[in-house]
Amino acid sequence: MRLIIATKNEGKLREIKKILKKLDVPVISLNQLSRKFRIREDGKTFLENALKKAMPVSKVYRSDYVVAEDSGLEIKYLGAEPGVYSKRYSGRGATDKKNNLKVLKELKGAKKRDRGACFHCCLVLFKDAKLVKSFDGKLRGLINEEMRGSSGFGYDPIFYLSKYRKTVAQLPLEEKNKISHRAKAFKKLRKYLINKSI
Repeated sequence: MRLIIATKNEGKLREIKKILKKLDVPVISLNQLSRKFRIREDGKTFLENALKKAMPVSKVYRSDYVVAEDSGLEIKYLGAEPGVYSKRYSGRGATDKKNNLKVLKELKGAKKRDRGACFHCCLVLFKDAKLVKSFDGKLRGLINEEMRGSSGFGYDPIFYLSKYRKTVAQLPLEEKNKISHRAKAFKKLRKYLINKSI
């Protein structure tokens, strides 16, 4: 039995593997499977998108556990945008840099009190094409006025944590894995799986 993470993002997989290293089970991504999947992330919530990722994989690999997550940045000032559109916020040909620059442009001139933001992760666990459990994780911070740091990915360079006086992209990966929204959700998953003795 394996734990299949329904992602092709190897950077994300590395983070997840570090969090789940206490589990005595192989952790792999979609890239390691012989079957290829094309998944449309057109849900209106993080949970809907996570379900869309997990279900088709679990239907094929029924004896394995399948984990899928969807996460993104929510900025209250922008009406919780970019939300489920976080990966493609800057439109066709979106990149992390373009997405960050669009957010900075949207918040140009906004006061500190209006720059509050939240990284939100919703994670689902499937087995035999059925939802076993869902988990949630959040990290709250501020949108910085410029990009800083070269670690991490996505919106990490503009997501500022007052406690550390750094953006997430300025934190060592080990530190990020202790506090990130994804880490919080995956730690709940890890605890659940350890209790189930897998």
